[in-house]
Amino acid sequence: MTIPEINIADYDYNLPTERIAKYPLEKRDQSKLLVYDKGKISQDVFYNIATYLERDSYLAANNSKVIPARLIFHKPTGAKIEIFCLEPYGIHEFSTIFSSRGPVIWKTIVGNSKKWKTDILTKLINQNGKKIQLTAHKVRDLGDGSFIIKFEWDANITFAEVIELVGKVPIPPYLGRDTESIDKDRYQTVYAKHDGSVAAPTAGLHFTPSVLDSLKNKNIKSVELTLHVSAGTFKPVDTDDIRQHKMHKEWIVLNHNTIKDLLAAENITSVGTTTLRALESIYWLGVNLKNKAEILGVTQWQLYEQKAAPSFKESLEETGNYMVKNNLTTLTFPTEIIIMPGYLVKSANTLITNFHQPRSTLLLLVAALIGNNWKKVYQYALDNGFRFLSYGDSSILKFDNYGK
Repeated sequence: MTIPEINIADYDYNLPTERIAKYPLEKRDQSKLLVYDKGKISQDVFYNIATYLERDSYLAANNSKVIPARLIFHKPTGAKIEIFCLEPYGIHEFSTIFSSRGPVIWKTIVGNSKKWKTDILTKLINQNGKKIQLTAHKVRDLGDGSFIIKFEWDANITFAEVIELVGKVPIPPYLGRDTESIDKDRYQTVYAKHDGSVAAPTAGLHFTPSVLDSLKNKNIKSVELTLHVSAGTFKPVDTDDIRQHKMHKEWIVLNHNTIKDLLAAENITSVGTTTLRALESIYWLGVNLKNKAEILGVTQWQLYEQKAAPSFKESLEETGNYMVKNNLTTLTFPTEIIIMPGYLVKSANTLITNFHQPRSTLLLLVAALIGNNWKKVYQYALDNGFRFLSYGDSSILKFDNYGK
């Protein structure tokens, strides 16, 4: 198939500011749940999510952990410089970066960068009464609004410990407020494990231990994936023609055991758009390996420019064989995947997701699954008091546009 001609104006809707949830509910699993079942719409409470999933099915979720990526420095003049860590630079074994006790290099966005004239900024950190000096060196201006920064510190602690001491949780800009103490816990899923995301996989924020127990009671098995969510997830589509939009790059860490779990899975429900992007990226990675592609990764438009022959499981087997042949227990690769109307999902047949911004690639993904019924779903949510975006309510979408 070719790249669809999509006008982003067709995926717009009026979202009043007061409908954006600025704070989470007191209890995660008490959010409202919109149920879309192949054209029919109803509502419930998220606590009852197991009711809408098939017994013995599989639930795939993104276990990436949000890092406190916002680091605030002050110059001697008092000017504030904010460094937003986007992703490790040069090395993409995320666990290596966070366990490092020496210098690390990151690709970043720098707020108030014009005030940063010298190469070095310093900040004192208090760790149980001990003073630690954190230094930020400006290595390079990439010219696209991002900078390469090297961080050093004078203590025998890991970078994960450093940013835990000094960093702020990077809540979405559309919340219109600064980070507060509640965000440290609530802008994180209860099953988050692997440091690396700078935005939460928000569909998972509604899950609690009680909800997870209710899934086990129906013998619904869990499959954990890791896609480190980038700040690009908030990037609006600012061109009328989607073919002019540049997707952000995100990194997937694929464990060989995950492949085994997915090979055994039937009737997969994806918890969130990040998980679905990961599942479909894993499929296309297998296609690339089968075709002996030179680059180990998934590009933005290959879904629409390349014919995909294997089934989802055949593709998984291809990747599994590659990992065994190369003695790999994990495989880290980049994806720029964009899922939009015209694309047939290969992996899951159900999506749990929040309500997304107008004119966003995430809304395009929803439309790829349920077609123009996305308008009915979002109008129902607006008419029935649902809360929108990251801290908002949830939906479960069972769709027809699916093919193994």
